[in-house]
Amino acid sequence: MTKDGNEMGINTRLAHSGNNPHDYFGFVNPPVVHASTVLYPNAATMAARSQKYTYGTRGTPTTDALASAIDGLEGSAGTIVVPSGLAAVTVPLLAFLSAGDHVLIVDSVYHPTRNFADTMLKRLGVDVEYYDPHAGAGIAALIKSNTRVVFTESPASNTFEVQDIPAIASAAHAAGAIVMMDNTWATPLYFRPLDHGVDISIHAATKYPAGHSDVLLGTASANKACWKQLCETFYTMGCCAGPDDVYQVLRGLRTMGVRLDHHQRSALDIAGWLEGQPGVGRVLHPALPSHPDHDLWKRDFCGSSGIFSIVLAGGGQKQQHAFLDALRIFGLGYSWGGYESLAVPVFLGDRVVAKGPYDGPLVRLQIGLEDVDDLKADLARGLAAAKAA
Repeated sequence: MTKDGNEMGINTRLAHSGNNPHDYFGFVNPPVVHASTVLYPNAATMAARSQKYTYGTRGTPTTDALASAIDGLEGSAGTIVVPSGLAAVTVPLLAFLSAGDHVLIVDSVYHPTRNFADTMLKRLGVDVEYYDPHAGAGIAALIKSNTRVVFTESPASNTFEVQDIPAIASAAHAAGAIVMMDNTWATPLYFRPLDHGVDISIHAATKYPAGHSDVLLGTASANKACWKQLCETFYTMGCCAGPDDVYQVLRGLRTMGVRLDHHQRSALDIAGWLEGQPGVGRVLHPALPSHPDHDLWKRDFCGSSGIFSIVLAGGGQKQQHAFLDALRIFGLGYSWGGYESLAVPVFLGDRVVAKGPYDGPLVRLQIGLEDVDDLKADLARGLAAAKAA
């Protein structure tokens, strides 16, 4: 978005993107359109489908407002809005994979993505292979003549390895494969995948865009070359999101910049503090200078979010559970990106190559919007419990 030839700041763009209030009689927020049937003015228009909206599954002013806002952030040719983050993963994979194709998926991928690949994709005749998150340009050695998709996620789910996305994209494109990336951790505020060679950028908008742990939504944004095929598959599957959920995410988008900045500052403060705490073996946060992939993160990313993991200094599930059960502010619950802090045990038993080693059990932390000192006290309580277990 430009004004007088100058690029506007991100919070200005978040506040004003997606819709023009003067298109809706000056109301600041767009209408929430509940729609299935759309009427046509005459038979000729109906036969040609020559009007902007034709049926509820194919878009409404509400979904268009959110998709337009996401396109502005991503620099994409088009965005689909689907009912969950997992749907934002599965629709693009189904759009570009057929029986007999080969797909490369990073071994540190979000577990529901792995589950979909190991069940549905394999059942449909797709050859699924997992690769090391540090493969970089070396992924070229894994690409086959029938490789159609390379699916990336950076930083990695739970263990936060950073991938060399430009190198992976270059190798994939040289072989005629397309690249998808789950960019939920960074959001387009801190990393724009399409600027780094990715073809389709995927987000669980359930997380930071929604921001309040009360709505499920996903988006997938494509470059010009991939947009038509992605959009046609989306229409064919009828996998559309409800208008109230779309509106809540658009509403959350307005404050995502200030919320994400708070998450980032608090998480970095706590991560740095945890590095010096007895009972913590490692802190897995790529924005820390101690992280082995910090230089790669610094090269490609312009910020970090509020989620990272810690490795307890020895022990096993008993210590992991003692740590979690002692927490009073951190809730034990999946997802992240909301206002509340969360903690979950990390399971790596389904991985093929990215297994560690780690010196103790892992715990993933989502740093919410609470006061940092209170969160540190809660984590200290957990570490004391793990030590005593």
